[in-house]
Amino acid sequence: MPSFVDEGLIQFAPTCSASEVPSATIASAMRNLTRRTFLQSASAATLASAASRSFSAASRQRVFIGSNTPDGILAYDWDPATAELAPAGIAAKLSNVDWITYSPDRKFIFAASEVDSFNGKPTGAVASYAVAGGKLTQVSAQNSAATGTCHVGLDHTGRVLLSADYGGGSAASFKVTGGNLSPAVWTAHYTEHGPNKDRQEAAHAHFASFSPDNRFAYINDLGGDCIHIYNLNAATAQLTPAGTYRSQAGSGPRTLHFHPNGVTAYCMNELNSSVTVLKWSKADGSLTPFTTIELMPDASKDLSTGCDTVISRDGRSVYFANRGDDFLYSCKADPATGALQSMGKTSCGGKTPRNFTLDPTEKWMLVANQNSSQLSVFARDPATGVLADKGKSYDCASPMCILFA
Repeated sequence: MPSFVDEGLIQFAPTCSASEVPSATIASAMRNLTRRTFLQSASAATLASAASRSFSAASRQRVFIGSNTPDGILAYDWDPATAELAPAGIAAKLSNVDWITYSPDRKFIFAASEVDSFNGKPTGAVASYAVAGGKLTQVSAQNSAATGTCHVGLDHTGRVLLSADYGGGSAASFKVTGGNLSPAVWTAHYTEHGPNKDRQEAAHAHFASFSPDNRFAYINDLGGDCIHIYNLNAATAQLTPAGTYRSQAGSGPRTLHFHPNGVTAYCMNELNSSVTVLKWSKADGSLTPFTTIELMPDASKDLSTGCDTVISRDGRSVYFANRGDDFLYSCKADPATGALQSMGKTSCGGKTPRNFTLDPTEKWMLVANQNSSQLSVFARDPATGVLADKGKSYDCASPMCILFA
């Protein structure tokens, strides 16, 4: 496993002992050091130090954190050279933010608010914010379809936002114009439920996503053991049924992520801590399973649940988070097929990893540990995809989602 600090981030100046440098040579050098030479050297050192500080400040990047608190969206400054996170205040006040996502042009952020009422109605909320200078300014807010709004997904054109309501078992679409959200254009209220009496007593919509070609939309229903598939009209934000993927009974399909190869998708099954690798059909948007990976094959899964998925840009590394036992599961992936080979698991650094992501350099993995109120950071070897065994953590109130500016 790589050390926490990547090679090349810290350089040590060569050292020598007194026996290696004769004292006469040192004395001669001191006599030849004129005042002008000294001032020039001192000035150069000062400029170098200032440049170093300037570079460090310039390399810092704003990170937004969705927080399941009344504060909503928090701001942090990230330094990729040192893997340090510094709190930068509250970016936007919106209670119980479960998810945030960027528009394709990165001028707007959209948020899901898991509240029980909004604008006097028994629903959650979706909101949009303009991004400028690392700050957020609210543009619009609308009622979702029901309570427990836990996720929002934006289509590849940036013109359609989907919301998923866990508590209400519902989904909705919104038309986006210049960052403004319309009232809900389309809604669906699901009724199916699975065999798990504690977690599948009703439908629980949990995740919204879009096909690589933007022709289809998907809503994961954890309570109904299925993924609802729709034809997407990106111009109007209307959805029409296009089929249903049925998962193993009691598995609880939580999230769906598409591999960069455009033919593979990964469905994280929360309730049985497994991942189903799916083939995606461009013809009709259907999903066909071809293998399933057990994240905990030899242990009790009663208190352990799968959570989220991260895929590297080159498609050669795929990671899964698991809660209860609180670990990250690393895999090598075949870029062509998306087939996975396990590289083992490591601690997530805290309790209940709700979301995790690679930083833009892909040298660091950041984890939002919800129940321990920590953001944990682990070094990553970009060549192999291997994560460090240990990292470091920063305080953050109930982090739910990490988003780099």
